[in-house]
Amino acid sequence: MTRIESNKEQIENSAENVFAFLGDFNNFKSLMPPQVTNWSSTENNCSFTINGMATIGMKITGKTPHSLINISADGKVPFNFTLDVLIEKTGEKTCTGQLVFNADLNPMLKMMAEKPLTNFFNMLAAKMKDIRS
Repeated sequence: MTRIESNKEQIENSAENVFAFLGDFNNFKSLMPPQVTNWSSTENNCSFTINGMATIGMKITGKTPHSLINISADGKVPFNFTLDVLIEKTGEKTCTGQLVFNADLNPMLKMMAEKPLTNFFNMLAAKMKDIRS
């Protein structure tokens, strides 16, 4: 099992607002980098293509109010994975955000994908600082 933890980012917004924003995949598009194309989403499902890689589908499988959003692979994906969005309240109008990715990657795929995935999740976590809702 491959585990990738993004940087933990300080967010100048309440845990409640961040949770509400991230709990709806329709809002995720604004966090995605330019190399993500063919974005399609509903509140609980999304799919997109990462240029030069595969099409990825995800679905929200669980929520713990204001602290955790569980996401898993959905549809035809190159490998099974889970993604947890961790939100920790640090004050009335501040919190931290972190992404934890777990996947079944064979050793060859792990060698090729671990660094780009780490960069991708760190970039998404950093973009959480821009959430304004």
